[in-house]
Amino acid sequence: MSGPPPLSFLYSQLVFTPPKPTQKYTDQTVMVTGSNIGLGLEAARWFVKLDAAKVILAVRTIEKGEEAKRDIEASTKRTGVVEVWSLDLSSYESVKQCAKKAEGLERLDVLVENAGILTWQFKMMEDNESHITTNVVSPLLHAVLSLPKLRETSVKFNTVPKLVFTESFTHWMAKFNERKEANILESLADEKKADMADRYNVSKLLGMYSVRKLAELETASKKAGKVVINFLNPGWVVTNVIKEYKGLDWLTFVISRSIFARSTEVGSRTIVNAAEAGEDSHGQYLNDCRPGA
Repeated sequence: MSGPPPLSFLYSQLVFTPPKPTQKYTDQTVMVTGSNIGLGLEAARWFVKLDAAKVILAVRTIEKGEEAKRDIEASTKRTGVVEVWSLDLSSYESVKQCAKKAEGLERLDVLVENAGILTWQFKMMEDNESHITTNVVSPLLHAVLSLPKLRETSVKFNTVPKLVFTESFTHWMAKFNERKEANILESLADEKKADMADRYNVSKLLGMYSVRKLAELETASKKAGKVVINFLNPGWVVTNVIKEYKGLDWLTFVISRSIFARSTEVGSRTIVNAAEAGEDSHGQYLNDCRPGA
């Protein structure tokens, strides 16, 4: 469905239903970040259902990850598949440690960079505002540090591993006034200038730019092993973001979500679809499970 973003959005939410994944991941290792709740949890559950040999839940809180592991095992009746690893995207050191640990894996076939935040509260994490650190810089850092293992897997097993980023349709809603500044990151880190109602949208726009550039650089690198890098829009999905709304905004959000939003499970199918996508999806934004604008 083509057309202006609002029309495409209505089609996506009211007409299109992401298909259930069918491709098997037998013998493969999959890592999903931010997978103790929401889209990440449901995507990880799909990978377990689809016969992955190992599914790693990379999460900030180990206890919550272990709870998610038990939930997946109970629903899929598969044990000995899910592992819980520590990954806190607010800490560059945690990101580095997680990628370092992955070097010890026999293989890494799919890496889903799904974790992220949405908040209206300004807060610095590392050297950037929290959305920029958590939604843009840290996922990119983790991906870059993990690329050698993905390439190694490609060469060793004659496969094409996938590096998938969860982005959002909200990129086209970004006003991104900071783009006019000489130093964009410095401006985004200035609390006095911050438009926090726009910050999530901006982070998703910057995420798209970053992933496209990463895909270009990977193609140009000519290094041994082939890795497909793509990014997707899961649509508007039921999540716990409702806690950010109050009063009339809360009521409006609840009513509109009940009309338009996909269930978390249905939304998670778009993530697994991106992992299924072929080499022609490299560097592409997947909307409604196919390349979009």
